[in-house]
Amino acid sequence: MGKFTYDGIVKVDFEDRLLAHLQLVIGAKMRRGESFHFTWKDDTSIGDGRTTVWIHPRVSLVYKFYGSRKPSINRAWVDALLYTANTPVGLYVVPEPAEYEHANGHAAGEDGHEAH
Repeated sequence: MGKFTYDGIVKVDFEDRLLAHLQLVIGAKMRRGESFHFTWKDDTSIGDGRTTVWIHPRVSLVYKFYGSRKPSINRAWVDALLYTANTPVGLYVVPEPAEYEHANGHAAGEDGHEAH
């Protein structure tokens, strides 16, 4: 379980694998100087609602991973999350889709090469 901290105030737990994918998507948008909303469903322990923050280049973001290994990246999930981030609603968590496959039937890894 990792932790996403927004502006030193808002802190939320995400599984390390999801957090790694969110980091890639948010980083891609920030590198392009694009601001957007990021919404997630709150845990039942804090009211079972939802939280939305405005992500912009001047905000402090911290990604704290509790696992020691870097999770593998599913490009299809990154693309699905980027798709939501580019809509008027903004970024929100979607279920992880099946990984893309090359013509040889093997899944592509983080760098687009065949995963082993």
